[in-house]
Amino acid sequence: MSRDSNYDHHISIFSPQGRLYQMEYAFKAASSASGLTGIALRGADTAVVVTQRKVPDRLIVPSSVSHVWNVTAKIGVLATGMTADCHSAVQRMRYEAADFEFKYGYSIPPAVLAKRMADIAQVNTQSASMRPLAVVLLIVGIDDEKGPQVLKVDPAGHYLPFKGTASGAKEQEATNFLEKRVENIPE
Repeated sequence: MSRDSNYDHHISIFSPQGRLYQMEYAFKAASSASGLTGIALRGADTAVVVTQRKVPDRLIVPSSVSHVWNVTAKIGVLATGMTADCHSAVQRMRYEAADFEFKYGYSIPPAVLAKRMADIAQVNTQSASMRPLAVVLLIVGIDDEKGPQVLKVDPAGHYLPFKGTASGAKEQEATNFLEKRVENIPE
């Protein structure tokens, strides 16, 4: 039995090495659970996401399997990770976008939605009664002021804007491929 085995029962307990094992489990599940790799790129006047469609069972209707969703008319998301967590995160994104539009009278900017989702993900790391969602969100959208945007939100609550990024099972290989061509991506 490992000496660290008693430190992974709750999200808010640090091991002697300063690790939160539940967060490490969430990151691993987010990258490998679906077996998908997603790529998001931002151009001068567009932002796109690309992924493959894997049907996990022959009895499932193939058109019902998707990891790409519309959140609003100007924002889309590619979610990689556990399917139930992806659906939950997308539902929460739609709620937050609708709530913002109701309160302020205009569509939510992609960066504001990403910050809100990151804040929600970070709150899940503080409470023992919640678990972090095993999902990485690649948010693409068009901001009225800043133009196209690509943002990535991880299970720990980090969010950053990118020119191009990847998530999922082959994230490192895809990121290496994008880094070789980063000079060709406009600012």
